[in-house]
Amino acid sequence: MSDEVIIRSVKTEDADALVKIYDYYVKNTAITFEYETPTKEEFTNRIIKTVKKYPYFVILVDGEIKGYAYAGAFKERAAYNWSAELSIYLERGSEKKGFGKKLYECLEAKLKEMAF
Repeated sequence: MSDEVIIRSVKTEDADALVKIYDYYVKNTAITFEYETPTKEEFTNRIIKTVKKYPYFVILVDGEIKGYAYAGAFKERAAYNWSAELSIYLERGSEKKGFGKKLYECLEAKLKEMAF
């Protein structure tokens, strides 16, 4: 049995699934620096803002989103305009399957293509 793994650009319609993944990290870790999980609407706005300048990908397994990765501003100073910070979040239970590596490789290739 082979799972179909697809990486594609994020869509605003993905926000609900991404919020569900992100919620675990907000509630159980300190890595997000957030105390409350954003709403679907807030998350949708974050997606829209991010894709204006940076790549943002989701990984799907058999049509279900299992994680996502995106780039964002490293610092808000002109000298950093071509630097980026990378973020990745995987659905609980999707760790140690190579999804993170695949997302990072896709993200890094796109950033290189964009001259970051």
